[in-house]
Amino acid sequence: MAREGAAGQLHPGAWWLWAIGLGTAATRTTNPLLLALLLAVSAYVVTARRTHAPWARSYGAFVKLALAVLAVRLFFTVALGSPIPGTHVLVTLPEVPLPDWARGIRLGGRVTAEALLFALYDGLKLATLLICVGAANALANPSRLLKSLPGALYEAGVAVVVALTFAPHLVADVRRLRAARRLRGRPDRGVRGLLHVGLPVLEGALERSVALAAAMDSRGYGRTAEVPVAVRRTTAALTLGGLLGVCAGTYGLLTAAGGTYGLPLLGAGLAAALGGLRLGGRRAVRTRYRADRWDGRAWLVAGSGAAVAGLVALAAVRDPAALHPGVVPLAPPVLPLWPAAACLLGLLPAVAAPPPPDPAEEPS
Repeated sequence: MAREGAAGQLHPGAWWLWAIGLGTAATRTTNPLLLALLLAVSAYVVTARRTHAPWARSYGAFVKLALAVLAVRLFFTVALGSPIPGTHVLVTLPEVPLPDWARGIRLGGRVTAEALLFALYDGLKLATLLICVGAANALANPSRLLKSLPGALYEAGVAVVVALTFAPHLVADVRRLRAARRLRGRPDRGVRGLLHVGLPVLEGALERSVALAAAMDSRGYGRTAEVPVAVRRTTAALTLGGLLGVCAGTYGLLTAAGGTYGLPLLGAGLAAALGGLRLGGRRAVRTRYRADRWDGRAWLVAGSGAAVAGLVALAAVRDPAALHPGVVPLAPPVLPLWPAAACLLGLLPAVAAPPPPDPAEEPS
């Protein structure tokens, strides 16, 4: 039953493409209403399609991290000031005099509503991006994602997947230890509780790392096949040249003067990089057992994220004032209708993606 449940799940790459699309849309706007809509879309899809695996519980940790980033952004605005001019003074803090070499930096002073609102908009954009990454972590199975990587990226993919699974396992360990302390009538909050929970979590992470390294070594991870020197050099040249072409093409698309050469250079760079990755896959010695299929539902999920990113980026070009509301003078933000409708396309995975399997049938 576990194998059947795994076969019915969505390709993990589709979830990452969907989340990257939402995150890309978040980087194109500072409108808090649109950002809140993107947050609501990601939260609803995670709630509807999240499984019961331990790594699927990391969404809450990313939400707390985003709130911490937002709080730090506001704190720095209050403590260090902001270049945004403002006339609505909320509070005046004692200002600390600084030497001449620290000119341009101030500690304390006036805190205006305009500066705080600008910091809130800017911090909310980064917080939304973090939460979109958390949604991908909660929806995509890291081990299944590793199987879908090209052979040339397999070694780097192992390192990335191990890093991505660290946060979910860390959250699961913290919850387990806090529940155990509560059952024993011991405090699980505050500095004392943090020390008594943090040390066992660190010890468990180290033990898990050693066990994972031993298991990977016994299964032959890191072993490569012998390929001719000419193939290795061609692979390196294609990959490096392709990445340089992608960078130059992307820069050309982002600048007004490079609109003529940006797209062809980007296409040539992608083709060269893909060719290098295909040749580099000959060095990876591995087999696949029942590889995940990219079906129509995966196309719908990935396409919905791409549509959100593309339509919001187009709106940012055509109507930048609506997607980047000003704070001087103070005015409430307005929700642009068709960019908001574009964000709602991100809800498609809640319908198109298969429902999560029952806990008894779910693969570990």
